[in-house]
Amino acid sequence: MAQPERRGPQVLNIGEVLAQLSDDFPGMTASKIRFLEEKGLINPKRTPAGYRQYADSDVERLRFVLALQRDQYLPLKVIKDYLDAIDRGERPENLPPGVTVSPRVVSAEMAAEIQGRARALTEEQLRAESGASVPLLESLLSFGLISHVGGKFDEHALQVARACVQLEGHGLEPRHLRPFQAAAEREFGLVERAVAPLTSRRDAASQARAAEAAREISELCLTLHRALVHDRISRMDT
Repeated sequence: MAQPERRGPQVLNIGEVLAQLSDDFPGMTASKIRFLEEKGLINPKRTPAGYRQYADSDVERLRFVLALQRDQYLPLKVIKDYLDAIDRGERPENLPPGVTVSPRVVSAEMAAEIQGRARALTEEQLRAESGASVPLLESLLSFGLISHVGGKFDEHALQVARACVQLEGHGLEPRHLRPFQAAAEREFGLVERAVAPLTSRRDAASQARAAEAAREISELCLTLHRALVHDRISRMDT
């Protein structure tokens, strides 16, 4: 009786990797994959002729990176720290809520879990998950703190709504929070100007670098803002 053929690990070229990722990440290109390799997020093997050979684990890592970028808005440096810890057999600290990892590769279940975080919420779902009342959501919409597309809200709207529910408990209403919207617009303007030299280029690699630079700059701006506010608070009991 013939023995079943044994197959080794699947080896993919960059076109086959793109085909696997295209449904979930339609904007993915070969240049973006090479950019992530340049940043040390993946390390595919090479043939003697220099052609890249991707394993299933490389595709899983790509899904992990792209999902955290898209759904958690994390800079590549932070994501790389997570992956480095996973590669050392450790559990990374400060992962986003609900995200779990397994050593060395990202499981399909985890990739699906992260991807599922990019949801389109109805107003009823937004109220249920944030705890916001109808009047509060109406105020958030009227003051431009949240918005929707075709009646659907994203995860950013959910985060805003949850924060505003808590702030409402401290007597801060949406009308008091308009300075945050104005500050966000000003900060985005700074980020936009900083990455303008990259966004002016239309190639995919430059666009990927621009997006990553924007994330890093925004994180630094948030760190600066937090430090300045905490400095003022620290003086309250001195």
